[in-house]
Amino acid sequence: MFHYLKFFTFHLIGFASVIAFLAGGMWISIGLAVILGIYILGDAFLGDDTSVPDYQFPKILTIQLWMALPLICLITFASVWSFSSEDVLGFGQWLTHMTGYDVLAAREQTSGLHHVSAVILTGLMIGVIGTITGHELTHRTWDTVSLLIGRWLMAFSFDTIFSIEHVYGHHRYVSTKEDPATAPRGRNVYFHVLASTIKGNISAWKIEMKRLKRKQQTKNPFANAFIRGHAMSVFLVLVAYWMGGIETMLYFIVCALWGKALLEIVNYMEHYGMVRNPQTPVQPRHSWNTNKRVSSWTMFNLTRHSHHHAQGEVPYQDLKPFPDAPMMISGYLTTIVIALIPPLWHKLMTPKVLEWDEKYASQEELILAHEANAKSGMKAFLDANRSRTVPR
Repeated sequence: MFHYLKFFTFHLIGFASVIAFLAGGMWISIGLAVILGIYILGDAFLGDDTSVPDYQFPKILTIQLWMALPLICLITFASVWSFSSEDVLGFGQWLTHMTGYDVLAAREQTSGLHHVSAVILTGLMIGVIGTITGHELTHRTWDTVSLLIGRWLMAFSFDTIFSIEHVYGHHRYVSTKEDPATAPRGRNVYFHVLASTIKGNISAWKIEMKRLKRKQQTKNPFANAFIRGHAMSVFLVLVAYWMGGIETMLYFIVCALWGKALLEIVNYMEHYGMVRNPQTPVQPRHSWNTNKRVSSWTMFNLTRHSHHHAQGEVPYQDLKPFPDAPMMISGYLTTIVIALIPPLWHKLMTPKVLEWDEKYASQEELILAHEANAKSGMKAFLDANRSRTVPR
């Protein structure tokens, strides 16, 4: 039973963020700090989860994923309501009457600093509740319900094209120059967010047009999943506008873009510096892995990324920990924070990437790695560590 319940940690964190938004004021910033602490300190002190349970009732775990859609709707509504000057549908009055806590007064007293915390927390929840769950569901191309829910989850970060580019592009070209989401050695994370977003959309458009061409439907916009997906995001923007006008709409857009940026930061972390010939199969060594307990439980084993890329169709509960795979710096949120500080990132990751060359790379990949090191600025570090076995 525990192995089913541990994945509900994800929902508890989502509800905690709702409470923070509605409590208003300093409680928003406190809620953000507590949630960040749960991830960063939890991963630091609670160790790894390498268990591989035998789940007899996998449908429960699928329904658990579906529950993310009403949860992200509630989270986003609470966040946007907390910023709006309107009491949409009389929600504030109703909640005050039900709880005795004056949420309207608390909202009025929320300062700009706490609204900044709200943006950070909302984007984080869009990433954790929306993107991570959407990632799992959009891989289930055989299940129309899961696919639809997954696309709506991705709509909150303006990234429904994920169901096209990630599934049919990224998984094919991961760790190669052809993959927009794979960050080459030496790249800055902030540049990667922009480059991967633009190139990912271009790639998704090309993939979708090829699909429509095979079906002879290239001129039918209703058949185009790229267009339909972005229309879903536009709908959410219009709902935000309805909730409070142009300022509230812009607030939601900033939250959504931050959620999208988090996805690209995670892409940056998961395959940074890895190389592969696109004609060779994807192996566990082509993804950075982590088995940190809190990240694994609250992110539906996204952390077991090495197995996920080796077998993308495997449901999250059946992913294996691969403790011998190349390992990230720490859990996901800790690694995100480090990635946002480029000098620290490169100081910590350059030795890990060069260790990957020595420990995991094939002979063909050693040549690709040598070329990448020469282009990336890692050559100076390499020259200072002559014991490396990478060819010069």
